[in-house]
Amino acid sequence: MEMQNDFDRLLFFEHARRSAEVTYTKNPLDTENLTRWGGALLELSTFQSVEESKSMIKDAISKLDEALSIDAKKHDALWCMGNAQTSYAFLTPDKDEAKGYFDSAYTFFLQAVEEDPGNELYRKSLEVAVKAPELHSEVHKQGFGQQAMGAGAGGGGPSTSSASSVKGPKAQKSSDLKYDIFGWVILAVSIVAWVGFAKSSAPSPPQR
Repeated sequence: MEMQNDFDRLLFFEHARRSAEVTYTKNPLDTENLTRWGGALLELSTFQSVEESKSMIKDAISKLDEALSIDAKKHDALWCMGNAQTSYAFLTPDKDEAKGYFDSAYTFFLQAVEEDPGNELYRKSLEVAVKAPELHSEVHKQGFGQQAMGAGAGGGGPSTSSASSVKGPKAQKSSDLKYDIFGWVILAVSIVAWVGFAKSSAPSPPQR
């Protein structure tokens, strides 16, 4: 069932990416479309190898940067850019290099909160961004960076790879840390991309 869900997600976001490409040719100044495109690329990056994922995240950053060059105060694009920077940082083993991306992510999250102060998800993102460098060290010390993306590429989800490969309380704590970070980042991106795409596809999606 989980593999089926992952496959459904893959199909959904691949469709979202292709739709965004088509829309872009008709209207390259559509910031909603550029934001959805960036979100779809971020989601699709979780199914790739580490290097392929980093390349796809850079593409997402490019699309979001384009949206923000048109509307610098577009809060969902700012927030999505924060997620892209965070995702790239966690795939970057070098601590100093990763810190640059974390600092950038914090700035984008802060701007998103300033533009939409009542958004709880944005505020949560900002809180996590403060802890991110410390958690990055923990994640890479345990060798979870490669494992996490490997799980995504293999269809097992970003937060399941360490449970069977580590033992004991310390390992479990590290596993939980990895779940918190990678699980949160993926969930957050999923939310914004799904909601954005749903809004573009139908005026009022039915409640389920």
